[in-house]
Amino acid sequence: MRDRYLITSSLVIISLGMMTAAFPEGAASILIVLVMSLTALTVFRRYSTDKEFITTVFLGALMIRLAFGVIIHVFEYRDFFGADAVTYDFNGWRLVEYWTGVVPPDDIAARRAGGPNWGMNYLVAGIYYIFGRNIFAAQSFCAVFGAATAPMVYFCAAKMLGNKRVARTSALAIAFFPSFIIWSSQLMKDGLVIFLLVLAMTMVLQLQNKFNYVALALLLFSLFGILSLRFYIFYMVAIAVAGSFIIGVTGPTQSIVRRTVALMLLGLGLTYLGVIRNASSDFEKYASFEQIQNSRQDLAQSAESGFNEDVDVSTAQGAISAVPVGFMYLMFAPFPWEMSNFRQTITLPEVLIWWAMMPLLAAGLWYTIRQRLRNATPILIFSLMLTIAYSIFQGNVGTAYRQRTQIQVFLFIFISVGVTLYLEAKENKRLIRDAKRKQFDELLRARKQEVN
Repeated sequence: MRDRYLITSSLVIISLGMMTAAFPEGAASILIVLVMSLTALTVFRRYSTDKEFITTVFLGALMIRLAFGVIIHVFEYRDFFGADAVTYDFNGWRLVEYWTGVVPPDDIAARRAGGPNWGMNYLVAGIYYIFGRNIFAAQSFCAVFGAATAPMVYFCAAKMLGNKRVARTSALAIAFFPSFIIWSSQLMKDGLVIFLLVLAMTMVLQLQNKFNYVALALLLFSLFGILSLRFYIFYMVAIAVAGSFIIGVTGPTQSIVRRTVALMLLGLGLTYLGVIRNASSDFEKYASFEQIQNSRQDLAQSAESGFNEDVDVSTAQGAISAVPVGFMYLMFAPFPWEMSNFRQTITLPEVLIWWAMMPLLAAGLWYTIRQRLRNATPILIFSLMLTIAYSIFQGNVGTAYRQRTQIQVFLFIFISVGVTLYLEAKENKRLIRDAKRKQFDELLRARKQEVN
């Protein structure tokens, strides 16, 4: 309880800082944060039996994201940490100008704002249409979703593994691990995508246990959101969702019928959203081997942090050959011996901590596969597919480090399983040692009584 009071006091101070640092933009930012946070806490507390922890971890995650966001805004670090924010700010405002007739319908910039991964541009435009051009407000909107990811991971881990310690450890990791703070504190799509991924997997787990229309609606919402923000991830999530229902179709007839109905309704919903109609055109335009090769070459050659410039992934054979090195960079970069600038150097403590967690990850994965495979199926399928995809077309250390978070958010659940296994083994050893000591003391007392 004392921790919550301390965090709440810190949030009040940060809110005053937001108001002072960016007036009057800070007022709109605080309003957005207040409304969204109260809504999120109301929902989270309603569906949780661990209300105090959920509240504390959400407020703590929100506090550190808002504080980091203030630093970025005041000292103008957007170009250093995430230049995409400037692009979204421009595209969003251009759309507002198009909607209000300031620019003509044939304006090239306005039309480009509605291109691939259009969701972020329209989201920013919606915020700007209400509050005016205010990048600080849009950034704060993203920060709330970043903070809300921690409680969502708690629910996801609890549903998958049924262990409170695992759920709590997972939530704390997502709330305070540096890379999650960095990418969800700014006007960037990463925090939103991660939240929607966790929401989708949580709703799949809910539908596997018990069908209800709210879970189905939230699953459809999360899938549509992912489609609008990063369309190629959507197809991986869709395959993972379908696969989890197909693999899970065993057991009582009633359970089979529930899952079949859920899958049919999900398919109808996706068809209504135009997903099936647009799938082939999306892949032809943006996800062919040629397009992937061009994108990868741009990443590899765009900065000093590029790698594997000579790899050609325009063929299936080339793509497969790129996986081993790509996987190593995706999961473990930036490597300390290759750090060439300050931006990479400041990630060193996090990278070393991440490396140290690998034994825990291996132990947690092995336990989950042996004991909870059916529940973990959608997360395992998605994580494996996205890992392979990024291993193929990532060619830059910076983007690999950034997009790794979309996989890490689930890997931290398995790491938490490893942590729990270690702690439980340690506790069991202590209990056995205490029991033996107690048994020895009782035996010693009995012998003394016999002597007396």
